Amino acid sequence: MEPGTPVRAAYGFDRRMLEALVCPRTQATLRFDAARQELVSHAAGLAYPIRDGIPVMLEDEARRID
Repeated sequence: MEPGTPVRAAYGFDRRMLEALVCPRTQATLRFDAARQELVSHAAGLAYPIRDGIPVMLEDEARRID
């Protein structure tokens, strides 16, 4: 990433948002997976997609992870 590049432009969403978001099922912290554009909750075993820079925090939209 180039110095001065906005975080949102580099990753598709504002990574500072992670400080405010938690897993809706477990209230656990989330890990950002840049390659898959997902927010991962290991506690719930779910990965929430990020679409057009917006995290979709719905269990019905989440991908199950092992």
